[in-house]
This record gives sequence, structure tokens and C-alpha cells, in this order.
Amino acid sequence: MPRWNWWAGLRRLNHRERVHYYTRCSLYFIGLQEVLLVGAVLVRESDRSDVLPMVVVGLLGAAHSGVMVVATRRSLARYLGAGPLPVRPLAWGLGLTLTLIAVIGWAVAVDALGDEAVVLGLYATMFYAGPVSLALSLPRAAELYGVPAAATVVAMLVHRPSWTGLLVGVAVTALVGAIMGGIYRVSGWTLRVLDQVNAAREMEARLAVAEERLRFGRDLHDVLGRNLSVIALKSELAAELASRGSPRAMDQLAEVQRIARDSQREIREMVRGYREADLEAELAGARGVLSAAGIRCQVVGEEAAARLPAGVRSALGWVVREGATNALRHSSASRCSVRLWVPDDGAAVELTMENDGVPAGAPESAGSGLAGLRERLAGQGGSLTVERPAGGVFRLTARVPVERTNENAGTTGAAGTAERTRR
Repeated sequence: MPRWNWWAGLRRLNHRERVHYYTRCSLYFIGLQEVLLVGAVLVRESDRSDVLPMVVVGLLGAAHSGVMVVATRRSLARYLGAGPLPVRPLAWGLGLTLTLIAVIGWAVAVDALGDEAVVLGLYATMFYAGPVSLALSLPRAAELYGVPAAATVVAMLVHRPSWTGLLVGVAVTALVGAIMGGIYRVSGWTLRVLDQVNAAREMEARLAVAEERLRFGRDLHDVLGRNLSVIALKSELAAELASRGSPRAMDQLAEVQRIARDSQREIREMVRGYREADLEAELAGARGVLSAAGIRCQVVGEEAAARLPAGVRSALGWVVREGATNALRHSSASRCSVRLWVPDDGAAVELTMENDGVPAGAPESAGSGLAGLRERLAGQGGSLTVERPAGGVFRLTARVPVERTNENAGTTGAAGTAERTRR
């Protein structure tokens, strides 16, 4: 039976999910602090003989705190556009706030609590301001907050009636409401901006893919469109000449054959350009993309890439591309390092790519991308090693023999030359 690991689950979250989790927990903790404040005041008043009013106030304070946590959760979902207006939690919160203020006023009036206990009504009003500021617009939130705020001022004036008390009560309730509402509102706004940035980044990636597809289609049209038109015209001309018995028909058919072969060669070159990855370009691209995502990227030995054969550069370029993609999509890395090492004897080149965004308890799934890399490197006589040492580190190590690559390239070139000679 698998054991649930809260810390491991938290470490698997990406940066956006961690910020959401931290912000939500912070707001919930603020709401639960009301229980601590109410308990502290009641402990201070525990020397009084009448226990029933203190028990009632304590139960109402705990219920009010719980309802405020629920209202905060629903109001935050409403502010982020993921839920309806939390009418019931806000209504229950307003009712409990007014009830708590009334009970505290009654307890102070019968001398079951001291005059200082009136501050509990101010606490209840203050904690009600947070969810209201998230669920409603600021003018509407101020109007709704004004109901318990007015009740709190009245409760203060009943026990200490004076113009000074009135001014102090209004100023304090307005100030604490503005502060608490501002904290909740800014927290929700931060999460909203974070979601918008994440959505914009995903949209940018989709647009980049769409732009690449359009470019590929445009290049394919440019290559084939002209040649196919020429082939069609020359085929019609050859058919017309053949119907007249003209020997020039064979010349036109030979021309059609030549154009078809040229088109085939151009398409192969175009597709090969899309499929090949250059190591230097991939290193520069990975550094830029990772840095833009807030991941520190360090590349060591980049200058050695220019001395490697084309086949090695292409194979290692795919490793860098796949490693950068995995760091962005499947981890919450804060750093990434790439090390290219070419030994003095030049027997095999080694590229190591490492990031710190994968927890040790993550599943050991290789994935289709890494399997494709192994097949690509195996074609060059190389190998790919995946390691997950302690500390949440994920390491890719690719080794490609340079000498064998040169031999393969030379054999391929000789075979191609012989083929062209036979033709």
C-alpha cells in the first residue's frame, strides 16, 4: 500500500502551483487566527465567575472563524473566475458577525466580560472584510462591510459614549477593514496575474508551433508549387508532341523526369533541415528559454561544440532540446547546468545536463522522449544515461564516439559517391 507523503507531493508542484498553495494557506491561516485572538481574550477574563457567556462567545468565535475560512475559499474562487458568488457563506458570515457583536455587548453589559472584550467584535468585523473584498467589487464590499462596522462602533459607544470614542471607533474599524481587505485583494490579484502570465506563456508556445507549421507549409508550397506546375505543362506538351509523332516528346519527358528528381531532392533537404538539430543553436536556445522561465542556466564547454562532427552535433543537439523541454514541462527546477566534455584523445564526447526540479520520490518513467533519444544516439553508437541522485536532481548523460561517427560519415559519403557514379 503506497504511503502518502505530503512533503514529496508538495515538492512535485511547479512554481505556479506552489504560489497558489502558499497564498491560499496563508489566507486560511489568517482566518483561523481569530480563534487564537478570541481564546486569548477569554483566558484573560477567566477569573470571572460567570462561565456561560465566555463559553457562548468562544463557540461563536470558533464558528465565525470556520465560516470565514469557507467564505475565503469560495470568494477566492469567485475572484479568479472559477466559481459563483458565495452568497451563503457571506450571509452566514454576516449573521455570525452581528450575533457575536450582540452577544459580546450583552456579556459586557451584565459584567460577565470586561470592557476590553468589546475588541472581540472588532476582530470579527475585521476578519469579515477579507472574503467580502474578494467576492464583491470594492464599492459593494465597502457597503456590506459597513453593516458590521457600524454595529461595532455602536457597541463601543454603548460602553464608552463620547465624541472621541465615536471618532476612534470609526477610524479603527475603517482602518482594520481596509488593511484586511487590501491583504486579501492583493493576494487574489497576485494569483490572477500569475494565472494570466501562465496562460500567456502557453499561448505563446502554441502560437510558435502554429507559426512553425505555417512556415513549413509555405516552404513546401514554394518548393512543390512551381515544379508541379512546370511538370504539368511539360507533360501536356509531351503528350501533344507524342500524338503528332514528334521525337521532341522524349526530350520533354526527360525534362519532366529531371524536374521530378530535383523536387524530390529539394523536399529531402527541406525536411532534413527541420529534423536536424545543431548543438550550438540548441545550447543558445536552451539558455534563453530557461532563463526566460526563471531557471538559472549555466553552460560549460560550449566552445568545443564547433569542433565536433556534424552527426555528433545533431545527436547532442537533440539531447539538449529534450532536456530543456523536460525541465520546463515536468519539473519545478530553479537551476539547470549543461557540461560538454571532449577528451584529449577525441574518442567519445560526453554531454551532461542536470536540473534540480525533480523530487527523489517521483515515478521512474522514462517517457517516449528519452526512448527516442536513446534510439537516436544508438544510431551513432552512443548511449544515454538517466540518473536521479539525492536532492531532487535529474541528470542526463549522453556519450557519442567521435571516431565511429567519422567512419560512418565517411562510409556514407563513399556509398553516396559510388551510387552517383553508377547513375
